[in-house]
Formats: sequence, structure tokens, C-alpha cells
Amino acid sequence: MRGGTVLLILILLLGVIARSPMTALAAASILALSYLGWGGLLEWIEQNGVDTGLIMLTLAMLAPFATGKVGLREVLLSFASLPGIIAVIGGVLATNLNKRGIDLLSGEPQIIVGMIVGSLLGIVLFGGIPVGPLMAGGLTALILQIYGWLSK
Repeated sequence: MRGGTVLLILILLLGVIARSPMTALAAASILALSYLGWGGLLEWIEQNGVDTGLIMLTLAMLAPFATGKVGLREVLLSFASLPGIIAVIGGVLATNLNKRGIDLLSGEPQIIVGMIVGSLLGIVLFGGIPVGPLMAGGLTALILQIYGWLSK
């Protein structure tokens, strides 16, 4: 059994134990695609999965505009409120962290397992929600940068 397969089985088991259906389903899906010999699809997922996932997430965030649940008036009013202004600042900070996460994951893909384990611990211990490795990667990059500053 290849090392990658063992890791995927371990992640699948951790996902089940931690009651993280997204993690378990993702690991099981990749294992199934691997065993079915669908290497081309695996390569496509590896190359395009993050962008595709971000598109789906963005679609979900924009859907309320199309359904009429959020209109121009609500958007304009949100910019005039403290929570709305803080949300804009939060969006700026989050996108910066997400970019750092992508950079970290691109340069050090082996760090993904630690982030998955950390995400699962966050689910089990704190009732967290795994929204993906980008924010975890961004926070990891930020913590590593702070550690680098402090260790000088």
C-alpha cells in the first residue's frame, strides 16, 4: 500500500471519528478515484479544485442577491454601520490570509496533514467548522511569520 493511500485512509478515519463528513467524504472520494484509476480526474482536481471550490463558495455568497433576499438597499445600509465597516475590514484581512495560505500550501504541501488534524481537533474540541485549508494555511503562515520575528 502506497504512503499516500495510508495517509488518505488515516484522514478518512479521523474525519469519521471527528464527525467531519466533509473531510471523510473528500478522503473517501479521492481514495475511490485513485482505486478506479481515474488519474486524469485526480490531476484535474489537484490543479483546479481550489479554484472550483472558491467559485462554488462565491456562488453561494452571491445567490441571495439573485433570489432577492439581499438587495442594494441592504448593501448600502451595511456600509453605513459599524458591523458593515468591520465586515469590509474582515474581508480584506481574510483574503490576505487566504493568499498566504495558498502560498504556504504551494511551497510546503506536506503541511496539509497538520492542518487537517488541527481542523479535526477544532471540530471535536471547540465545535468548529472546517471551511478548508486556505484559512488554516493563512493562519499557519501568519503564526510562522510571527514566530520568525520573535525567534530573531
